[in-house]
Amino acid sequence: MIDPNPETPRGEDRLVGADRVLVVLRVLAERPEGIGLEEMAKAVDSPKPTVHRALAALRRAGFAVQDGRGRYLLGDEFLRLAFTHHEARPDHVRIRPALERLAGRFGETAHYAVLDGREVVYRAKVDPPSGPVRLTSTVGGRNPAHSTGVGKLLLAWALPDDAAVAAWAREVALERRTPRTKVTVEELCAELAAVRERGCAVDDQENEVGVNCVAVPVFLTSATTPSGAVSVSALAYRTSLPSLVEALPEIHAIVKELR
Repeated sequence: MIDPNPETPRGEDRLVGADRVLVVLRVLAERPEGIGLEEMAKAVDSPKPTVHRALAALRRAGFAVQDGRGRYLLGDEFLRLAFTHHEARPDHVRIRPALERLAGRFGETAHYAVLDGREVVYRAKVDPPSGPVRLTSTVGGRNPAHSTGVGKLLLAWALPDDAAVAAWAREVALERRTPRTKVTVEELCAELAAVRERGCAVDDQENEVGVNCVAVPVFLTSATTPSGAVSVSALAYRTSLPSLVEALPEIHAIVKELR
């Protein structure tokens, strides 16, 4: 609302006050051990009475609390709202920062995919910031689960043993996408057993000639069942599969920061 009297400083005062409260809230978030009033006043470069009023407003809202030593900390209500918002965000939005880091780090395409029946669906994709040749995959696109790194990773969890893998593989003939695609029951059983043991999956040009990838699980909604899988998919002439496998600890670390 526009102040009908432009000479009145009240609107400006409200804006400055709101800004100050937000700065105080940010400092609280950066000090999980808590912070005293005098230290907070120095951190935000404001008089103690003014900072005290900002902290009082945050306490009334449940966004700040005071411990037994008189130090201020983030309140449970703020944390509740933050976590509720975070959990309600679509998975592809939550995963995007990790995909951006991976694409920038390796100069290759990063995907996030989920299992849908016998196929994987790509929910998110980030291309490298530079490079004349890029992958043709699209968000919403599908590929057979048995021939992709993300698909094999998720199948390894969905099909916990050889009997389950064999029953799944015999339902429909497995498409041979390239000469390297594993299409027999024996091959798929051995491959998924290796995925379970390693905790990651590889695609050695099995879905598309000239493209290889590594995939790791993402646990956004459960500590034991992946909500999806992240892959770094690379042009084989540019980034070899052994180099991707060697970087798996780093890839795992980037993805685990999402929890």
